[in-house]
Amino acid sequence: MQVLTRQWMNTMLVLCVACFSFNTFAAELPDFTQLIEKHSPAVVKITAISKASVARVDQQQLPPDLQGLPDIFRELLERRQAPRDRGSMGSGFIISDDGYVLTNNHVIEQMDNITVILNDQREYTAKLVGSDERSDLALLKVEAKNLPTLTLAKDETLKVGQWVVAIGSPFGLDYSATAGIVSAIGRSIPSARTESNYVPFIQTDVAINPGNSGGPLFNLNGEVVGINSQIYSPSGGSVGLSFAIPSSLAIDVVAQLKDKGRVDRGWLGVMIQDVDKNLANSLGIDKPIGALISEADPEGPATKSGLKAGDLIIKFNGHDVHTSSDLPYLVGRTVPKSKVPVVIMRKGKEQTLNVTVGILPVSPEEAVERPANAPKTETAVDSLGLTVTPLDRSTRGGAEAGVIVKDVKPNSPAAEAGLQPGDVITQLAFGDIKSVADYNKIVKGLPKNEPHAVRFYRQDRPVFRSIIIK
Repeated sequence: MQVLTRQWMNTMLVLCVACFSFNTFAAELPDFTQLIEKHSPAVVKITAISKASVARVDQQQLPPDLQGLPDIFRELLERRQAPRDRGSMGSGFIISDDGYVLTNNHVIEQMDNITVILNDQREYTAKLVGSDERSDLALLKVEAKNLPTLTLAKDETLKVGQWVVAIGSPFGLDYSATAGIVSAIGRSIPSARTESNYVPFIQTDVAINPGNSGGPLFNLNGEVVGINSQIYSPSGGSVGLSFAIPSSLAIDVVAQLKDKGRVDRGWLGVMIQDVDKNLANSLGIDKPIGALISEADPEGPATKSGLKAGDLIIKFNGHDVHTSSDLPYLVGRTVPKSKVPVVIMRKGKEQTLNVTVGILPVSPEEAVERPANAPKTETAVDSLGLTVTPLDRSTRGGAEAGVIVKDVKPNSPAAEAGLQPGDVITQLAFGDIKSVADYNKIVKGLPKNEPHAVRFYRQDRPVFRSIIIK
């Protein structure tokens, strides 16, 4: 009996210790219920649809025996391409009670109809105020009042290991909540869409999936510290690697989009690279840090301020430059036309130069000329049914001057003539086109119900077509 009693007492002691340990561990885990209940009404689902547009015919996609077709038969093939609607779905959140909504640019990019759906099933048609491809942010506006709102944290002050919560619509599953921790901060994520990364991403292990894009990432105080933007996944689903845009960056982007519909960034006009240990020693430093200028634009702000190839930038405007990926963000957030101190290593000696930062151009040709308060580029659909943008070096397609077709309105005169996005228009009604201003002037003077010759480049080949405004 004594043995049984002792065994019973030992068992009870173990159970008590286990219960105490479990309760202690459970008490340390955060409770997200109040945060989600309070803030989910300001999270929205976004659906967007692009109207059917003319499909592009790539010469390489044609059967080999058709690649040499005369233009008249090629034109027939192009016009038979079936138009298709395409859609997009994502998340967003309301940042003002009068209807401003923040989301990702890639959710609404090139979409015609955008709908914002609240968690109480109210639906609003949204207007695009402005978007910024480099930060992947877009600002929408709906006509409503007294809406629930979320607050963007002015300073994230995040630490690795900190709890964060995401709310969004993964795979269309509305208003789903997931939680995790901050895995890293200041991540530079390569992108095929832009030449430099201007976002120091927040990396988390929060489960983010397609449909979460544009949704908020909360800290435990209910502040939005990030906007969920990207995931890394071989399968397309969450594998614990998700990336969010910091709220401090978003605040500046939102302010500029509200003010002028675009974002102006600082620009130096240099190509940079990292340094290894041996290269660092040859530059006069004991460890590999900084951003090495490998090439400088002769007409760029850096050259005009005295920077040159071979200079190693180790500090920019008071901020340390640890790697080359740090510099684009620091330069981009600098107000254009301002003068800032830049610390460099040149021939083994440290120097400080006062550099006047330029404005990041839309195209290389605008590098020097574009002022800080440049007007918004005209992108409205014209009477031909076209949206055109200035030509840059990467989109010349064999043309020396002209405008590039950004979009073609379905069933428009341009669509009937077979014009496609990517075509470079060089002549219209036999008038030479060297800029968007030239193009707009000629279009406004075109009479209706008469054929007009349009010359454009497609895949480095000049093509003539006729176009009629009905």
